[in-house]
Parts: sequence; C-alpha cells; structure tokens
Amino acid sequence: MEMEKHLNCSRGGAESVLGLKPSSSLSIAYHPEYGPHNDIVLLELDEKLLPDVFNQRVFIRGQPDDDAVLCTQSKTYAVKFVGTSNSVCLVPPSNQSGMRRKLQDHEENGCDLERASVIKLAPGSMEIVEIAPRLDKLKSLLSQAPYGIEDASEMEVEGLGRDEKGLYKWGDLVNEIQASDEELKSGLQSLSAFEIDGYWRLLDETYMDMILKMLLHNCVLLDWTLNALDEDEVLGVLESDGFPRKVAHHCLSVYGDKLQEGGCKPFWKLNDKRVSVHFARSVLREAEGNMKMERFLDEWRRKVPIGMETSLEILEGEILTEKIGIEIWIRAFRASSLPSAAADRFSILFKERPRWDWKDLQPYIRDLNIPGVSLEGLLLKYTRRVQSSSHEEPVFTAR
Repeated sequence: MEMEKHLNCSRGGAESVLGLKPSSSLSIAYHPEYGPHNDIVLLELDEKLLPDVFNQRVFIRGQPDDDAVLCTQSKTYAVKFVGTSNSVCLVPPSNQSGMRRKLQDHEENGCDLERASVIKLAPGSMEIVEIAPRLDKLKSLLSQAPYGIEDASEMEVEGLGRDEKGLYKWGDLVNEIQASDEELKSGLQSLSAFEIDGYWRLLDETYMDMILKMLLHNCVLLDWTLNALDEDEVLGVLESDGFPRKVAHHCLSVYGDKLQEGGCKPFWKLNDKRVSVHFARSVLREAEGNMKMERFLDEWRRKVPIGMETSLEILEGEILTEKIGIEIWIRAFRASSLPSAAADRFSILFKERPRWDWKDLQPYIRDLNIPGVSLEGLLLKYTRRVQSSSHEEPVFTAR
C-alpha cells in the first residue's frame, strides 16, 4: 500500500523501528489506543509461506471443538501458542487508520513524537508446525450414507425428493475436514469416493460387488478381453443392465487402468490385484470372522477370474493369519481401517497382537506419514525391538 505523502515521516510508527540502525536506540511510549487488543496476534512463519499469506491463499480450518489448523493449497499446519518472558512491543504503522489523527492531537498538545507508540504488549506468538492431514473424519462422514441400489433406483424416478441427510458436497467437506485442498482430494481418491449429483459418496460394497460381477459376466458373455475393454461399449451394456452410467464408470476406474487418453478411443485393462483383493474381501466379509485357510483359498479362487493372481502376498495389509494346532486360520484386518494418527495406530496394533514380526507389522505402518519423522523414528518412539541375533527377524512390542 502506498503511504500518504504527508506521512512519510517515520516518527511514532513502526517505520521508526524498522529504520533503526545497529546499536542505536529509540524511546517508546504508550499509544493513545494502548490496550489488550485480543484481536491482534503475532504469527511466526517460514519465509517460504509468506507468498501464500500475502496472496490470501491460506485458510484456518476446523470446527469449534477442534484445535485450529492452518492450510495452504497443499499442506496442513498445527497452530500453537508459544509464550515468552520478554516484553514484545507491537508498534502499528503510522499510516494505520486512526493513527494519523491521534498523533496530530498529541503533536498539538506538545507531545514528543520522536518515540515509537506501543499499542500492545504481546505475551507470545503463534507458531505453525507441519502435520499430517486429519483425514480420519472423512471416512466417518462419507460412511453415513454410501451410494447403493436404493440411490440408483431413485435416479430412475423423476421428481423424487432426495434425503440429503449424511450427504456432503465439496464445500461441506472443506468445512469439516482439517486438510489442505490437495490432501483432501488425495484422501477422497484413497477411499475410492466419487462425486455424483454434486455430493461426494462412497459406493456401497455390496452394490460395487454387483457391478463388478456383472462386468465380469458380460466379459464372458460378450467375449470381451479383460486387457482391452472398450469404455463406451462396457458402460453402454452396464447401463442397459440397470446401473447408472456414472456409477459404472466409477467401478471401471476403481478396478481398471485406462490405456489410452486424449483423442483416442478410451480402453481399460482390469487390474488383477485390485480385482483379486476385492473378492478376497468379499469372501472374508461373508464369513464374518475367522476362516480356515484351506477353505478361504478355495472360495477365493472360485470367485476370481481365471488367470488372475490369488497369492497371499497381494493381501498384505488386508489379512492376519494365526496357527491354532495344526490348522491355519485367516481373518480380515485392513490397514485402511486404522487411524492415521501414529499413537492411535500403534495402540490398536498392540491390542490386536502384543508381539509383531516385522513382516507382519510393516504393511500396517508403511502408510504412516508424519512430517519430519521417519518410519524408524516412529518405531523408536512407539515400540521396543527384540532381536536375538542378526540372523533372526526382529520382533516388536509396545513401548
């Protein structure tokens, strides 16, 4: 902002402090409006964040009961108050609204303007520390009303009123979730959420299973190649089977990889691992508990299309196995269902098992992303490592 010409004198304002030379001094005095001014706080920032602040590209996010966070377009920062025992004097600029009139009044009364006018003593400042986005609430919100067959039926009935309870638009999520826009988009992608009718939804697992099974059925019936699915043909057939086109496209994007972009005709290749994992989850969901390994493998292989992989290695972070007597049992235990906060994550893991072999533990912590802290640092903080010899695999217990 350009200063008014008749205020180019630095007396009394922040300019008088900024213009001080090393080893020089300046008297200070109470500003005519000196007081607590609780609406003014100091914020200490890394220099690289200044462009975002000056161009109004930062946001404070959180509900009234949350600890506030500051978000840029791509990162999230915790905001913490740090007190100081020193007196930090805040001196407003001399061209601040109302400052000129107050100083003129004091000048007329013979006051010495060769002083910096202190408007407030700050007891400390706010500092920001980069943190992982708080995305756990996102899945909780979207799980309130997953998109299912009832929603698809409503779309076919014109004029039917929509119950918006438990539904969230982008603006609603921004207000609720403490994460930057980029981190929120990434969180939605990791949950396989999609936008339909302006709302972000999760697809009901049973309904998704129906669509995928129908897609695979049509592949056999119409002799489609799983490695080269014509998008328009697939979506057209699924739509004729009663599935909304946008929902069918979402299913294709979850379980397939697009082969061609741009002006070329779009084709898709089904992803073997994602399809196989889907059916493994389906088998375990129907079992509602532990299954004998032999039975699980038999049912899993019957569901998965011929030629797709069904090795246990692709189920890392999806299952836990346990040997009871001579039998091996398996059950669902998904890393994606665990909290993103490290302390909460390790607490649940050690309630599940008091001792973890590294090969079993690693799939459940490798996605932890705590800025400034490595995975080794997290292990040191939350676990005790036991290793009888360098030739044996380490075992981890709670610290």
